[in-house]
Amino acid sequence: MSWDRDGGPRIAFLGTGAQGASIAADFALAGLNVTFIDQWPDHIEAIRKNGITVNLPSRTINAKVPALHLCQVAEIKEPFDVVFLVVKAYDTKWTCELIKPVLAPDGLVVGLQNGMTHEDIATIVGRERTIGAVIEIASNMWVPGVTNRQNDHDESWFALGALDPKTQGRVESVARLLRNSGRVEVMEDIRSAKWMKLVVNAAELIPSAIVNMPLNDAARFPGMLEVMRKAGYEAMQAALEDGAKIIPIIGMPPVTTNHPERYVDQIFDEVLTTFSRPDTLVTSLQDWRKGRRAEVQEVNGWVVDMLRAHGRSSPMNERVVEIAFEIESGKREAHPDNAQLMIETYKKIADHL
Repeated sequence: MSWDRDGGPRIAFLGTGAQGASIAADFALAGLNVTFIDQWPDHIEAIRKNGITVNLPSRTINAKVPALHLCQVAEIKEPFDVVFLVVKAYDTKWTCELIKPVLAPDGLVVGLQNGMTHEDIATIVGRERTIGAVIEIASNMWVPGVTNRQNDHDESWFALGALDPKTQGRVESVARLLRNSGRVEVMEDIRSAKWMKLVVNAAELIPSAIVNMPLNDAARFPGMLEVMRKAGYEAMQAALEDGAKIIPIIGMPPVTTNHPERYVDQIFDEVLTTFSRPDTLVTSLQDWRKGRRAEVQEVNGWVVDMLRAHGRSSPMNERVVEIAFEIESGKREAHPDNAQLMIETYKKIADHL
C-alpha cells in the first residue's frame, strides 16, 4: 500500500451532503489529508468561502478543506488512496466511473450508502478495491456549507467489510480512519450487514416519507407502525431468500432469537430510540422536499424484485413503491392522508393470513 507516504493516505469524499460532509469534517479536524467533491455548485463555493460547518447536538465544528466541483476531478494530478462514496444509491455507478481514473492502483472505494451498492461499486473498480459499508447517522442539510448532524460520535455507527477475502486484512486501516467520526465494526459478512440495514430502511424511509412526517411521528401515527413493520418483514424474507444471515447491526447485542420478524422489530426499535430525534426526517423525505427523487427502487423496489425472483410476492412493499412513484411523478402529494392507502393494503394482507 502507498498509505505510508508522508502526510498519510490521500482521501476523497465523493458526495459531501448531510452525511458525507459531517464525516469528512471530522477527518479534516483530525489532520487527515481529505478532499471534498460534490455535485452541488453552491455547496462547494460556500465551503471554499467559509469552510464546512457541522451543527452537532451540543457543539458546532468548522473545518477549512479543499473542495472540488465534479468537473474538476479531471484536473486531479495525484491519485487517491481511499474514496468514501456518500452519494445516493442510484448515483453509484456513474460516480465510480468518474473517480476511477484518479483512484490509486491499490486504492479502495468505501460505499457509505443505503442499498446494496457494494456490487455496483465492484463492477466499476473491481471487487479487490471495494469495501462494503453500513452507516447509521441521522442528519440533514438545507443550506450550502452547513450540515446538521443529530448523532455525535458516541451515537454514530459504521460497519466495514471487504468483498474480496484478500482485501479483508486492509479493512482495519480504513476503520481506523472512520473511527474519527464514530463507532466502527469490522465484519466478515458485510453483505448480510447491508441486508439487515436494507431491512430497516424498507420499514422506515419511504413509508414515513409518503406520509410527510418525521420518522417517530410516522411510527406513532395510528396504523403506520404495523405498515412499517410489515414492509420490514417482507424485506427480511427477501434477505433470507438471497442467502443473507440474521446478524446484529447498529451496535445491538448478539442475535438471541431465530425469529426473523422479532429481530426486525428489535432493529426498528433501536433506530427509533437511539438514532432518531423528534424532528428527524428520513433522507427520502428530505430528497422529496428538495425536489429530488428518493431511493425507492434501491430499497423497497429491491425487496419487490428479490422476492419476485424467488417466486414470492411482497404486497406491502409493492404498494409502498407504487405510492412513492405516484408522488415522484406529481400525481400525488406526500401527505398524512396517504397512510390510509398503506393501512388498507396491510389489512388485506392480514385478512389473508
